[in-house]
Amino acid sequence: MVTVLRPLSISELLDRTFHLYRNNFLVFVGIMAIPQLIVLALRLMLAATLTVKPFETFNPLALLVGLFSYVAIEISAAATVMAVSNIHLERPVSLGSAFSSARGSMLRVVLITLAVGIASGIGLVLLIVPGVLLWLMWSLAIPVTVLEGGGLNASTTRSKVLTRGSRGRIFVIYLLIIILAVVVSMIFQMPLGILVVLLGRGNPQGAIAIITAVSAVGSFISTSLVGPLATIALTLLYYDQRVRKEGFDLQLMMATLQPESQSQQVASAS
Repeated sequence: MVTVLRPLSISELLDRTFHLYRNNFLVFVGIMAIPQLIVLALRLMLAATLTVKPFETFNPLALLVGLFSYVAIEISAAATVMAVSNIHLERPVSLGSAFSSARGSMLRVVLITLAVGIASGIGLVLLIVPGVLLWLMWSLAIPVTVLEGGGLNASTTRSKVLTRGSRGRIFVIYLLIIILAVVVSMIFQMPLGILVVLLGRGNPQGAIAIITAVSAVGSFISTSLVGPLATIALTLLYYDQRVRKEGFDLQLMMATLQPESQSQQVASAS
């Protein structure tokens, strides 16, 4: 079966994003949740230490939690890109195949995201507009490095080329995804916040530990549910930009039909 690819509008890209997420819910949530289980365990350990020393100035475990949280998200992002690519191109996908096929690019994803984040962050601090422009220019660096390979310079340069002329569209799509993610997170976090207030009443010393533990559970649930959406959208944008700029749909069609043509030639020759 030949995959039909064509340039998509903003509404079509968003619809495609939610269509893939809804139809492969367990795969995408599983990809996000598995690394987050380690983060959840560390946060619950941190909460346990706060019951003993709730007002400790520096807790090394808190630094470890932050580091693992960042790495876990980027590992999931690499695997999500592979899962979206396989689904979008009508190939088989599973949790195991997504992680195994993305394994070689995970370290690059971590380092590239860090470099892009630092550069964009400096731009935001100095002047907001340059920081936003830098992020938009490099927004496809992760799908590029996962699907095409290449380090920081190659991936950011390739992303710059692919996003040229479409950065306003990318900004709108990503902004809408962020708004949705915030709303969904609030839906899960608000009831947990009320629970924290109730549990912490009458136990001020243990309130910090309770807040940390409940927040850890809420963060795990919300991150697992909404975390994949942005990566799904960016991966679809990567393919959409390739269709627009490079005729990727025609390349894919030719690559799909070529084996059939060769078999026909062999059959006719015999």
